[in-house]
Amino acid sequence: MNTKDEFSLDAVYASLTEKSVRFDVTKEFNSAGLFVGFFQDAVAIANTPGVKAIRPVVRFNQPRPINSHVVTGPNDARLPPDGESTHVLTGVDKLHAQGIIGTGIKVGIIDTGIDYTHPSLGGAIGPGHKVIGGFDFVGDAYDGTNTPVPDNDPLDQCNGHGTHVAGILGADPGNLFNISGVAFGASLTSYRVLGCAADGTVTDDIVVEALLRGVSDGQDILTLSIGGANGWTEDTAAVVASRIAAAGKIVTIAAGNDGSSGSWFTSSPGNSINAISAASLDNTVNPVRNATVHGVQHAPITYIDLFPLPVTATLPIFATSNDTTVVDDACNPLPDTTPDLSGFLVVVRRGSCTFVQKLTNIAAKGGNVMMVYNNGPGLTLVNLGNFTAVFIQAADGEFLVQQFAAGISISISFPQTGGAFQFPDPSGGLISSFTSYGPTNDMFFKPAVAAPGGNILSTFPVPLGSFKIDSGTSMATPFMAGVSALLLSVKGKSQAVTSSARTLFQTTAQMIGSSKTDGDPLQTLTQQGAGLVNAFNAIHTTTIVSPGELLLNDTANFKPVQTFTVKNIGTTPKTFKLSHIPAGTALTMQAGTIFPSDGPVPLSSIAASVSLFPSKFTLFPGQTQTIIATFKLPTSLDPSTFPVFSGFIQVAGPSVADTAHVSYLGLQGSLKTVQVLDDTDVFFGVPLPTLLDSAGNVQTGPINYTYINGDVPTILFRLAFGTPILRADLVSSNINFKPTINTRAFGGSTPFFTFPHSHNGGTFAQVKTVGPLVEIDFISRNNDDTSPTGMGFTTLTEDTPSFANGTTIPNGLYRVLIRALKVTGDPTREEDYESWLSPVVGVQIPPS
Repeated sequence: MNTKDEFSLDAVYASLTEKSVRFDVTKEFNSAGLFVGFFQDAVAIANTPGVKAIRPVVRFNQPRPINSHVVTGPNDARLPPDGESTHVLTGVDKLHAQGIIGTGIKVGIIDTGIDYTHPSLGGAIGPGHKVIGGFDFVGDAYDGTNTPVPDNDPLDQCNGHGTHVAGILGADPGNLFNISGVAFGASLTSYRVLGCAADGTVTDDIVVEALLRGVSDGQDILTLSIGGANGWTEDTAAVVASRIAAAGKIVTIAAGNDGSSGSWFTSSPGNSINAISAASLDNTVNPVRNATVHGVQHAPITYIDLFPLPVTATLPIFATSNDTTVVDDACNPLPDTTPDLSGFLVVVRRGSCTFVQKLTNIAAKGGNVMMVYNNGPGLTLVNLGNFTAVFIQAADGEFLVQQFAAGISISISFPQTGGAFQFPDPSGGLISSFTSYGPTNDMFFKPAVAAPGGNILSTFPVPLGSFKIDSGTSMATPFMAGVSALLLSVKGKSQAVTSSARTLFQTTAQMIGSSKTDGDPLQTLTQQGAGLVNAFNAIHTTTIVSPGELLLNDTANFKPVQTFTVKNIGTTPKTFKLSHIPAGTALTMQAGTIFPSDGPVPLSSIAASVSLFPSKFTLFPGQTQTIIATFKLPTSLDPSTFPVFSGFIQVAGPSVADTAHVSYLGLQGSLKTVQVLDDTDVFFGVPLPTLLDSAGNVQTGPINYTYINGDVPTILFRLAFGTPILRADLVSSNINFKPTINTRAFGGSTPFFTFPHSHNGGTFAQVKTVGPLVEIDFISRNNDDTSPTGMGFTTLTEDTPSFANGTTIPNGLYRVLIRALKVTGDPTREEDYESWLSPVVGVQIPPS
């Protein structure tokens, strides 16, 4: 809750008590302009003097590892001889060579805690050590649903996520694995907000508390590798992080790992307007080993594995298919004629189904050692589950299958000694496919910038193996925090420096392609942000461009004329030449449907055009030039795909070091016209939304519910797009109301939080309601994952016959009215909502 400065919290509490509102105060955040946490009677609270806005508590996930491996020793198959490849990519190695290591900078890590006993993380905690302090807000057993048990010790030796994050940021050099943190001279503080559970969550009030503790402890930088898909900048923790950043701290947050779900699915609190949202870039190399071929002349087979395959026997091969073009090899149970595979190395082709499904089918026939060959070029890190299996190149797998099909006796062994060597990752230097796509639902530029996050070797709790290779935007985020520490250690900690840091990183970043194929467009800025951070250029550039982002908005609110400035802070005159470098236009929606395109989001080379004035100029030291950029929308694009166009205006100086760029992003289409409520039968075979009875069947006519032993109704619905306000009201069964789910009218402006709607005789356009059941604000769209734990659908279940304020619903006949506000819609206008009216619901509670 935000409170106006002139109202005390005691006055607010007194007013709520007068209104007979039942509430508990769980936490008070007394920082100016921030939050007081409680929630019960939302309507009464929202209309209480002193209350500006209320927001519900939500849960954030600990990002799950994309692919991971605990390293076993200095000869581990996954260990690169040069652990500094990510530093070379970003110029960090050059800064280290200059002695810039982040000395004097304090960084607060909000995560699962840190194993500070790790030798590379200082070996202890307290003043004089690398980890100078911290606090555990939750305890080991906390999983996001139970009661936190805080204490003063943030030690984590059971989860490891935060320890991996800490090593990327600040691991000391000189370890066996030849790695060091980006800012290993910085001091770290650990704020533990997640427990031991690998799939645990944390409520955002705890994250807010940790953010505020970091501010009060004097941290210069705060970094969070946590979050959940949301799509809005108005999430509670996102707002707090943004205000902290605006007040003079640098805040780095993960962009999210939901790239497969397509556009408009960025993570919160990574959506924070003033924070640095980090996308992930794949490392350029993978560490590999060789297997030895026996029986025929063939070069050693290079494989990627989590560690040297623990197989000492030399095994004959068995191929599950003799066809090297088969698309669904071992996706179904193997035939009954398959022999006992326990004495073989089983060779199977990638494709059609998951690796785990293939390997499970092989294991059902006794197979316990497997080799999966690629169905495309190169090698990359893949998740083979807990099976004894390796991943090899297509050509090697095809050779083995051909020998097997020809009846040639061939066997394979796996040497257990010797070191690893590097193998180029085919996706190295490109944005990691798992990186979540922006923009936000309110057209903000997210992610902000990219950093290495794919296949990153870092520290891990000593009891769990000490070192680990992991992937995710969780890894890119501490990298950005480390780069920020390097910057502050050189430029100082003034608010002028901290407030311009994101812009500096963006304007000096390196543009990233969508592939390595000549002629393909640059990756859309909705996934790469402003490009790959270049730490060396950010610190040493003498060309200052501001702002770093030009937000053109959607077509209905198009801002075609933009300005930015170029300043020469060098010691010599410089001549600059401007040019337009478009990126691929993201076709964010499936043509002719209401559904977003899954990732990788298809790109078009059709781009916006830009005229620049002046396009060439000379600046003497200290001079600034204002540039006017006039944009024209792309043409010939299918408007039903809601194309998001983006790109760069390059400011080319006399050398590469003098060159910078400004990024832009816009939407060809009106967000007001995007359908929010899914009214199709695509996912569940029945038109949505729908009402389910207590047995889970679709309700087609009136049904009475007793609210005893689970005899309650459930509403099943999907959001095809995010909405600022989703509301469920109980209305009379004979209400004269026509749902407007297909209405597409223009009007209104982007609302801030406007929860309180009048209940004195009606809501919005005087639609008469009996009472509110629930309101959820700034809610994300659903994705395609309709599994029980996925985000493919939403249910609202009335477990008790009560309104949102806790009062009992009288017995009678009703309907449920669902309304979702269109993006940029006016919350006071009924015509700006999509709506659905349920079948008749009878509340028939037996007398007690």
